[in-house]
Amino acid sequence: MRRIERRKFLAAAAALAAAPLAIAQRRAASPVLAILSPNPHPTPQFIADNPFSNRLRSLGWVEGRTLTVERFYAGGREDRLAGLAEDLVRRNPDVIWAVGPEAALAAARATKSIPIVFWGVSYPVEQGLVESLSRPGRNVTGIAFIPTAELHKKRLEILREVAPSAKRAAELAVTTATRDVAGRQTPVRRDAVHAAATQLGIDVREFGVATQEELLAALPAMLEWRADALIMGAAFLAVRERHRIGAFVVANRLPSVHGACDFVEAGGLVSYGPVGPRMFERAAEYVDQVLRGANVAELAAELPSDFEVCVNLKTAAAIGITVPQPLLLRARRIFE
Repeated sequence: MRRIERRKFLAAAAALAAAPLAIAQRRAASPVLAILSPNPHPTPQFIADNPFSNRLRSLGWVEGRTLTVERFYAGGREDRLAGLAEDLVRRNPDVIWAVGPEAALAAARATKSIPIVFWGVSYPVEQGLVESLSRPGRNVTGIAFIPTAELHKKRLEILREVAPSAKRAAELAVTTATRDVAGRQTPVRRDAVHAAATQLGIDVREFGVATQEELLAALPAMLEWRADALIMGAAFLAVRERHRIGAFVVANRLPSVHGACDFVEAGGLVSYGPVGPRMFERAAEYVDQVLRGANVAELAAELPSDFEVCVNLKTAAAIGITVPQPLLLRARRIFE
């Protein structure tokens, strides 16, 4: 009996000793990509077919064969990202893909050495992620979401086109998306929006939110302020609540201008912003470059170059607005 127990003990010890070697061998054969995201965990169907993964495969990175992918999803809880980032860093992946500004900030706080590729960060310089767009200078680079303050002005100009009588625009602003690495709120978005609003003679009031509860409270507060229009970007918290926001603007006959087409598909009136799928593909191309040895500190962060207008004609009819023909001609997608 004792000989059998000793044999089992030696076998278990040998297996434990071999485990680090096996992990090292797998990593040598297959680099590790860690994905950090505030969103709920994706479905198997989405994992198998999405612009980011599809582009990686076309570049030769096939999950389970030439690439190991470890996923860290916060389940819609941005406050969980810091802990997930620390756990992720302990696993020491070859590269981190940080989806959205909250994930990018959490990753940057957790490591100064592991390469980070971000997607959808509004102001990477002002938020302290890179020293400059052309030369990041640190372990972080990626795909920005807002190229210049002109984008905010463009959205307000579109609001003026579809609702020329609108004078009081409520801005739904997700504040977690514009903090810096130190956790402070950066004023760049607010300053750009208010400068553009002043030029166009629109009174804008910011309704800052950081949680779902705050967002739900902000919607009736906009009506109390007597807003006659809504403007907003495309932060993840708002995207997750886009159907509620769409129902709100329709029920209260509020013309709305959004930062992404997803909102218009969910009931918003019009959007103007970068084309999402292409940005995901570019993020995959950045990950590819890092995996092939590119120096992140010298890999310039990229601004989006492809933009689209989306219009929901069903919403326009519901709130009594006739969308001008020139705007319809510029629209890449129209929902009826």
